[in-house]
Amino acid sequence: MTDTVPERVNGHAAPEVQLLKLAPEQPADQGEHGSERPRRRVRIDSLRRVFVDTRQSPTYRFTVRHGAYVWGGTRILTRRTWEARTTALHARMMRIAEASGNEEMVTKWEQRAYAYRFARHKRRMDLLQMAINAPRAIASAAVGFGGLLLMLGIMLAVYNHDVRDVLAPTHAVIEFVGWVAFIAGIVWEPFLYSMPLLVLAGVWTVGRNARSAPTWALPVEGDERDVVPDENAIMRALGKLGIAPLNAALKEGWKPRWVQPSTRSGNGWHAQLQLPEGVPVEMIADKKQILAHNLMRKPIEVWPTEPRDQAGVLDLWVADPGVLTKPVPPWPLLTEGTTDYFRGVPAALNARSEQVIGRLMAANYLIAGIMGSGKSSLVIALLLGAMLDPLVEIDVHVLAYNSDYDPMRPRLRSLVKGDDDGHVVAAMDTLRSLASEVSRRGQELERLGTDTKVTREMAERDPSMRPRIVVFDEVHELFTHKEHGKEAKELALKVTKKARKTAITLLWITPDADAASLPRGISKTVSHRVAFAINDHQGNDAILGTGMHKNGYSATTLVAGEDVGTAMAAGFGKTPGLIRSYFVRKEAGVDEVTPVVERAVAMRDGVAPAPAAPAFAPVDHLADIAAVLGHEPKMLTQDVLRGLADNNPTEYGSWSFRDLKRVLDDAGHGEYKTGGKMHVSLDRILDAIAARDDDLDDEGGTED
Repeated sequence: MTDTVPERVNGHAAPEVQLLKLAPEQPADQGEHGSERPRRRVRIDSLRRVFVDTRQSPTYRFTVRHGAYVWGGTRILTRRTWEARTTALHARMMRIAEASGNEEMVTKWEQRAYAYRFARHKRRMDLLQMAINAPRAIASAAVGFGGLLLMLGIMLAVYNHDVRDVLAPTHAVIEFVGWVAFIAGIVWEPFLYSMPLLVLAGVWTVGRNARSAPTWALPVEGDERDVVPDENAIMRALGKLGIAPLNAALKEGWKPRWVQPSTRSGNGWHAQLQLPEGVPVEMIADKKQILAHNLMRKPIEVWPTEPRDQAGVLDLWVADPGVLTKPVPPWPLLTEGTTDYFRGVPAALNARSEQVIGRLMAANYLIAGIMGSGKSSLVIALLLGAMLDPLVEIDVHVLAYNSDYDPMRPRLRSLVKGDDDGHVVAAMDTLRSLASEVSRRGQELERLGTDTKVTREMAERDPSMRPRIVVFDEVHELFTHKEHGKEAKELALKVTKKARKTAITLLWITPDADAASLPRGISKTVSHRVAFAINDHQGNDAILGTGMHKNGYSATTLVAGEDVGTAMAAGFGKTPGLIRSYFVRKEAGVDEVTPVVERAVAMRDGVAPAPAAPAFAPVDHLADIAAVLGHEPKMLTQDVLRGLADNNPTEYGSWSFRDLKRVLDDAGHGEYKTGGKMHVSLDRILDAIAARDDDLDDEGGTED
């Protein structure tokens, strides 16, 4: 059953909006348009895989390589010939000089072009005159040569006293010409047939020397670079970035101070070193593409950043080759499990392949990225996770005609799609109601005499305090609207600031990240900022925060259509970092969304009992360590590792001392030795847990 919104709102025609009462028998609207695009993407992916497999064939690479040598050599020789016979080279150099603003060089090349044209004209006139004089010159030469032969013959006849010797020189010349013609007749035909092969060999040689074949088709040659980014490899890579101050420091004998030597970290390598004077981390980050090439990695696999508490230190993390292009594992809640809005949902993996929890309570999201970068993958993972908590209400406004949310319609409270004025008015009505709702919930919390925030017990007891998630997709259409844009920005900022304690979560999603389409206050206020592929560093900093690009936290190197679902994010941990969203598919032949929605609807309406699987809860490493310690004030690290593996072999079975040390360092535990052996202190773990809980309570800013 549905309730229909009135046909007119504030004097405007309202769109068709339905408040769904989530009848369990209501089928999911899959639609034709929702399956057409994934089907086309599957076909494209299949063709791409076939093409990649074909490129790996040695025969195919051999054919392409040598064919490219011939084509490239022909092109190079043609260009050289053309430039040698024309002023094309002069014109190109003049364009370069003009583009750089060097007028003196433009004048020099103009003079050289004029001198070249004058000399060429003189040569052509000389050739023309020679052609006119050629018949007379040939006749004169023939008469003179014939007279010379006759004189020689006369001299020979007088000497031999034989008149027949007068023509002997002429006969000798004629016989010589005959022999030359005979030899030429033998050699000419093979030479004529071999000429194309000689030309082909020539252009092939030129193309090979110029390496005109595609990179993937070139033969694999030896390389001094190592795939393992140890200290030597890192220093070699830094020394070949073309950074003048760094090169000068190296020439002067600068030796780096390694804050942390290159060590294994997750599915990559991590190192920290102090940079020399005059070389900020920004210079290294700007050369990220070259640095990745020098380390035999793709740009997405290399992240040079500056730690917040260590100025002048390069924090370099290098992934294993190809690990970030492999498919993300299936979403943990795909077939079973429930969630708790107040504890968060699994949303992504970080660069080290560790699970990232998307917090919902006391959190708001700003998600941006150009089309095709995979924004919807993160949003869908968050919404599907939230649906598996029966208390959560979800409203979605898509200010475009987008079918991404259609499969979730049975579990949504409302879904509005479209970019007409009526759809903008509907979004404005939701914003106004949210502003009132935030105030009402705040007053209710004050009446209850609590200065904390909405809890699960409170939401279960009072339906009016249940968690709400409101999505505004393509929100730039709302903020740039001529009539409602200004009010929308004010309301959005007000609601985002005050919704933190009231169990209302907002998701602002846009492909545009400029000042006109995105209020600056939104990016400052939200707790979670996610930048998928962004075109420029201004847009990157508008999403992630001022100075993020300079410090190396940049999404400008991500490529839409290739790094789909990969983003630079802030708010998921202590420092920004790379995340890879889970991908719950809804495409031709594969529908992973609908079964999750059906489970959520069944849990909500009580049609079927909740799954027997335990409710999903993120792994709390500190709590697990505290449980292993029990009442022991301290414990050897190897004993802690053994206890963790015994309690949770799935999570801790592969842990090493480095994994435990990383968690302890992040918690501020520090080194703790007794008798020369490393221990874990219970008091320090408990202090870290208490400090973390205080940070969660304070995160998100004040309500003012």
